[in-house]
Amino acid sequence: MACHRQFEPGWFHPTSIPSLFIQKYGDIMQLKFGKFPVVVASSPEMAKQFLRVHDTVFASRPALAAGKYTSYNYSDMTWAPYGPYWRQARKIYLSEVFSAKKLESLEHIRTEERRNFLGRLYSLSGKPVVLREHLSRYMLSSISRMVLSSKYFSESEDDKSVVKLDELQEMLDEWFLLNGVFNTGDWIPWLSFLDLQGYVKRMKALYRKFDRFHNYVIDDHQTRMATQKDFVPGDVVDALLQLAEDPNLEVKLTRDRIKGLLQDLLAGGTDTSATTIEWAIHELLKHPQVIEKAKEELDRVIGRNRWVEENDFPNLPYIDAIIMESMRLHPLATFLAPHYAMEDCKIAGYDISKGTTILINTWSIGRDPNSWDAPNEFLPERFVGKEIDLTGSNFALLPFGSGRRRCPGYNLGLKIVRTILANLLHGFNLKLVDGMSPKIYAWRNCMDLLHILKSLLPSLWNLYYQNFFTEFILFEE
Repeated sequence: MACHRQFEPGWFHPTSIPSLFIQKYGDIMQLKFGKFPVVVASSPEMAKQFLRVHDTVFASRPALAAGKYTSYNYSDMTWAPYGPYWRQARKIYLSEVFSAKKLESLEHIRTEERRNFLGRLYSLSGKPVVLREHLSRYMLSSISRMVLSSKYFSESEDDKSVVKLDELQEMLDEWFLLNGVFNTGDWIPWLSFLDLQGYVKRMKALYRKFDRFHNYVIDDHQTRMATQKDFVPGDVVDALLQLAEDPNLEVKLTRDRIKGLLQDLLAGGTDTSATTIEWAIHELLKHPQVIEKAKEELDRVIGRNRWVEENDFPNLPYIDAIIMESMRLHPLATFLAPHYAMEDCKIAGYDISKGTTILINTWSIGRDPNSWDAPNEFLPERFVGKEIDLTGSNFALLPFGSGRRRCPGYNLGLKIVRTILANLLHGFNLKLVDGMSPKIYAWRNCMDLLHILKSLLPSLWNLYYQNFFTEFILFEE
């Protein structure tokens, strides 16, 4: 008779699965997904080997269906294979979108949209609100204005824009979901034509929706360029359209490539920042003593008669510590976007063959007991007084990745997350709706592994806000 091992009694949390694999197989292990080898790296040292020591070997991406059907045939920064086009696209991003000068010139947009966001919450003080809805609206408005010069979505039934706000948010949610699914056809190619899970069908449908949106935006910009005398580029779309006419570009910037780059900016700048803020609020509601300590810092540095601005953050180390601790415990996904071996390589004595997909397990790295004391506890104090790098040189904390594939928009993301979280703490008292325990929505931890709570989350994010300012002037300078 076969003997089956039983789990020990107790509550089993799905997010402990990566740790169980590490305990059994170590911090580097090889799996087979269908016919393809996949290596999982689950420690800071192994991440360093792939992302820094041998970065040139593993700087590409596997050719998955998500990149083909949702990113204009690998035309965005996320899925583009390493090569001349990717290097050119990254250079464009760094010069036209994410340079310090460009970000500073667009600060007034972030400030105006942030004040609108805070004003909407203030008008709902004392009522349960779905924070995610307000965060998404703020993110979409800010990113759209910075990249496209206009929102291009409607916020009311009377507005006849190309797409409604709710519809655009649903499209972005679907984009993130489909870019993280395990599509059987990617790993067992002879089954791809069957589309057993229906993911490719959904990707193609999503492509058509985004293509309609991007065509509308590009056509509108081209019309303005053609009709305005002495036209001066005013946003990223204008800059990309002008670059498309440059005969000296190494790789021609086609219309689809412009759409792919815009897609990355729109998607990467909205959901990621909103999710990071949600995770921080999630932990703060479970740790009221951290909220009080943060409010003390804000009262001391900012005072009670103004909002927090971007230039305040050198003087707010505890707010930064909260953000870093939240990023450590709750990375945006269990794994970084997959890397791909462009040639044979040896890592830690193991042979990694060309064509291997590499997954960097940031969830386990952030909870590695060899790197962090009490790794499963939320302790912002661990970062206070320490110089912690978030841009990829500290491999125990990789919220933006590292190496050539590091997120080029990390600086903008930090500006948005810092100012929104700080102002939520500074201007409002937060609590769960009556009768809700933090343990109930702690199941949010399962999302990265199971994808089953996506449609349930809004009902779990009802929060109360009570403004403590004696006078609230929305646009006070």
